[in-house]
Amino acid sequence: MSPLRIARLEALACRAPIDTPVVTSFGMMRDRPAVFVRIEDADGVVGWGETWCNFPTVGAEHRARLLRSVFAPLVKGKLFASPEAAFLELTAKTEVLAIQAAEPGPIAQCVAGIDIALWDLHAKRLGQPLWKLLGGTSPTIPVYASGLNPTAPEKLAAQRHAEGYRAFKLKIGFGVERDVANLRALRDAVGDAPLMVDANQAWDLATAREMTKALSAFGLRWLEEPLRADRPWSEWQLLAARMDIPLAAGENLAGFETFGEALESHALGVVQPDMAKWGGFTGCMPVAKKILGAKARYCPHYLGGGIGLLASAHLLAAVGGDGMLEVDANPNPLRTELCGPVAAVTDGRIMLSDAPGLGIKPDPALLSRYRVLAD
Repeated sequence: MSPLRIARLEALACRAPIDTPVVTSFGMMRDRPAVFVRIEDADGVVGWGETWCNFPTVGAEHRARLLRSVFAPLVKGKLFASPEAAFLELTAKTEVLAIQAAEPGPIAQCVAGIDIALWDLHAKRLGQPLWKLLGGTSPTIPVYASGLNPTAPEKLAAQRHAEGYRAFKLKIGFGVERDVANLRALRDAVGDAPLMVDANQAWDLATAREMTKALSAFGLRWLEEPLRADRPWSEWQLLAARMDIPLAAGENLAGFETFGEALESHALGVVQPDMAKWGGFTGCMPVAKKILGAKARYCPHYLGGGIGLLASAHLLAAVGGDGMLEVDANPNPLRTELCGPVAAVTDGRIMLSDAPGLGIKPDPALLSRYRVLAD
């Protein structure tokens, strides 16, 4: 493994306007933001990553400024033995700042985006696709269409079914009548296709127990974040013991210890780390292996731009298991024009390429079109 000498780090904050807002139980996205990380080494090899910034959307500018002001000076001209070494060093050097600024999340997200970019760069130097470099044996993985809004979700599901998707996830948490009506409409539209639901932390334990009664008739593959992510695992255990639908969570967890506690609780049947929110490849690879070792499903969370989605696909292909890749069903050019082969779905699956690294070279004109923060 050759050392990485970093010459330059760039953070590109972008926003893509959309016609239909993305609705969740806690808020609404009226445009699609993304922050892409471009790292160039001393030999001119370039790696790409992505830093989480979905809610609120003003987080795009904030994360880009953090990357430029805090992290660029920490990596420029530096020699790292490996992407893992860079992850550990950057985490250690910003731990106090994360406490002082009361921003452990944004700091971790920046480190994650840098880690993804460094792994892309490293794999390019070795001439291997990341899914293969990290131990994968097959470039083909299953996907599902996510983020179906509570307004006429069956129409969007039918469109994505025609494009090759064979599994779907509905956003719920808008009242039992509306949630159940949407599930009925979805069942009519996609038949016996696998269906999942995401409550986005909408309920307390009592409400979640009541809702599971109404949801049990639909043969759901999982119920995602019915409780707040910071509720004690004892509540998740109580809920899991009283229902036959597997519980899913993980996008709002961060850190090896936190994921360890989640797995030790045995409350989750599906665990969903978001590698652009915490960990990148360095953090999420060992976590994903522990998830499989605990006999749970590893299904990476992702609802951002195309580079982070493509990275999530490479990690899932590398780890294996029976998990599915989450692909946002809503229009977003920052996803579809930057996710490479993930955009081509055939009978519920996608196939990654053998191109080195992530296998993507973003179009500068596209990025320029949507950039919102000058250098």
